[in-house]
Parts: sequence; structure tokens; C-alpha cells
Amino acid sequence: MNNTNEPTLKRSLSLKYVVFFGLAFMAPTTLFSTYGVAVHSTNGMLSTAYLVALIVMLFTASSYAQMARAFPNAGAAYTFTQKSLSPHIGFLVGWTLLLDYVFSPMISSLFLGIAMSAYFPSVPMYVWIILFIAIVTTVNVLGITIAAKFNTVILLMQFGTYALFVVYSVKGLLNGLGAGTLFASFPFIDAKVEMTNFLSVIPILCFSFLGFDAVTTLSEETKNPQKAIPRAIFLITITGGVLYMIGSYVLQMVWPDYQSFANPESSYIEIASYIGGNFLISYILAEGTMSCFSSAVASGTSASRLLYAMGREGVLPRKIFGYLSPKYRTPVFNILLIGVFALTSLFLSLTSAVSLISFGAFFAFTFVNLSVIFHFYIKNRQRSFMGTIRYLIVPLIGASLTGYFCGELDAHALILGAVWLGIGFLYLLKLTRLFRQAPPELAYEEA
Repeated sequence: MNNTNEPTLKRSLSLKYVVFFGLAFMAPTTLFSTYGVAVHSTNGMLSTAYLVALIVMLFTASSYAQMARAFPNAGAAYTFTQKSLSPHIGFLVGWTLLLDYVFSPMISSLFLGIAMSAYFPSVPMYVWIILFIAIVTTVNVLGITIAAKFNTVILLMQFGTYALFVVYSVKGLLNGLGAGTLFASFPFIDAKVEMTNFLSVIPILCFSFLGFDAVTTLSEETKNPQKAIPRAIFLITITGGVLYMIGSYVLQMVWPDYQSFANPESSYIEIASYIGGNFLISYILAEGTMSCFSSAVASGTSASRLLYAMGREGVLPRKIFGYLSPKYRTPVFNILLIGVFALTSLFLSLTSAVSLISFGAFFAFTFVNLSVIFHFYIKNRQRSFMGTIRYLIVPLIGASLTGYFCGELDAHALILGAVWLGIGFLYLLKLTRLFRQAPPELAYEEA
């Protein structure tokens, strides 16, 4: 707990900026860059797959909203499970959640490095990656308000790109391109699709919704967090889901033969050229570069706040992780550490990073759902008819879904995740002296 003379996080964010922050983390226009692979994996039922992923995430989003009202702290899932289940489980959830937040800026760095190297092949990729990380780190150090405004500007650019793509698509469809009509059922229904293969894609699409959980780390920097954070969680989840469904529907309508892409990983370039020519291609590529910045700033902010919450409690070394800059009121050392982690994009494979993030996200989601049951239904005995639905049935469905999809991850993800969890368990043994004492626990106060 901070002394009165120590700097604290500043409550400066309104609901609008919190929602923009979460959407920036999601980077909605990444729909375009992942479309070719995703639509092929779902056998042309990508819009339906996004709808299923949205439903799955809404159960977990509901649990995050409930816990954010009860514990409006920077620790997010770490705090929720620590206070509801046990300090030991809370530590392990926070430890695995670090995989999600800490490695997200690295992925953005890698994406940008690959894109810029394609534009300027004479410049080594590491130059772009280092420059990118330096800019993102500087923005985050300068303060949450600047980071939020920075992300808002780039997010508005993403909305502009999305709208432009939809306008060109509709215009093309009305002129006879693609399906030649605005309405058709084939992006949603295919009688030949195998349900097992279809469901195996849902875990991948669920990660497109990461962002609703990230805003819970901003609770101590948000005005009236008990109301603003839960509202933001639902607005972010639903807005992202609607954008994904509409975007994937339009993309498939203008290019129905999704198996004919020369390169599925760059299919959006083929579609952009087909409906808008060089102008649309240039605009989308430029905006895609900027979206890497917004996603990295948002994920870096979330990671640094999670580390700060753990450092403030003494779970991690307090002098480093629990430090706030008196001038900027930001966890400077944590932000710099996130930048160092992002440098792993110079040698770590994208597959390994995505695998780690996948495991961390579903692991945390499952325990946040369970936290609602233990905090509200068991401890506080809120067992009325509506209480049973809200605090038992809904989170139990959420935990079942996220637990199931966590088990459906590939062996690579499960092995890497288990190794990381094992390292955390060993550190917990050291921290608690072989469980002879409890780990440091958040001294939560309603004020």
C-alpha cells in the first residue's frame, strides 16, 4: 500500500477513452490481414465463427464486468482471483496473464518489421523494430492521457480504413463484382462443413477479442471505474464482434471463391486491388502500419499496470515493479522492461509467441469466471433467482467454454504454457517458503 507521499496512478480517463483503448488493443482492421487464413480454416463460414466467438467471449466479459465492479484495481484478473479464490491461485493467474500482455507488443513489433522491410528492403528489419519499440515506449512513459489520445487518433484511422473498405465493397457488389448482390447466406451457412474442424478455429478467433480484459488494468486511472469499466467491457466486446462479422461478410461477398487466393496470408491485398486498385492498397498498408503502434501502446500499458500491481504488493521486487515516476505517474521501469521483451521479436518466432499468449489468455479467462462464482455466489451468498443466473450459471458456462477451448489448443501452445506455469509455480514456492507463508496480498480499500 502506498504512503501518502508516494505518487499514485492518476484518474484521468473517461469512458470514451477506455473504450477506445480496448478497441485499439483489438486493432479491428487486423481482420483484413488474417482474413485469408481464417476464412479457409472455417470453410467459408467465418462470419458465423465470429458470431460464435462473440457469444463465447460475452460470457467471460460478463464475469470481468462483475469483478471489475467489486475490485476496481490495476491488477485485473490477478486481483480478481487473488481476492476471490486464493492468493496462491491469484499469483499463478497473474503470472500466466503476463504471457498475454508482455508478448503482445512483441508481435506488433514483428508485424511492423516485416511490413516495413517489404517497403524498404535495403533497410534491415531490426532497425524498424528498434525504432518502433523506442516510439511506443516513449508514448507509454509520458503518461496514460497521452497514450490514450495517441491510440484514439490511430483508432479513428482504423475506422476510416474499415469504412472505406466496406464502401468500396458495396460499390463493387452493386456493380456486379463478386457475388453481385448485397445479401446472401453462404458466408454464414455451409452444409458441408465439419463441426469439429469449425470449432477448432474458435479459440484462434477469440483472441481477436482481447482488449475487453485489458481495460480492467486501467481501473485506477479511470473516473468512476465501478460504472465505466463494466460498460466499457461490454461496448468493446460487442463493437468488436459486430465489426468482425460485418467485415468478414463483406470480404467474402466480394471474393466468394476464398480458395483461389494466390497467398492466403496476403489475401486482403488481392481483394483491395480487385475493388479499389492501388489507392485502396496503399491506404490499407499505411493504416495497417499505424495499427501496430496502437495495439503495442495499449498492450504495453496493460502489461506495465499488471506488473505494477504485483510489484506494489511485493509479489515482484517492489523497488522496481512498484515504482511510479513522480513526474509522469507511470510505472517507468515496467514500461522499459516491456520494451526489452518486445526486442525478442528480433529472434523469437511468431508461432512461439502466439502459443504463449493463447495459453495465458484462456487460463486467466477460466479463473475469472470461477472467481465470480466464489466471490458472489459462495462467499456473499447472492443466491436469489437472478443471483443464481448471474453469479452461478453464466460464469459456469463461461468457465466451461474457456476451459474447453484452452484444452483444444495445439500441443505446442500447451507445452510452452505448462513450462511457463511451472516456472511461476517454482517462484511461488520460493516466495512462500514452500507454502509456509501466504504470498503478499493486495490491501484493497473501497475508497
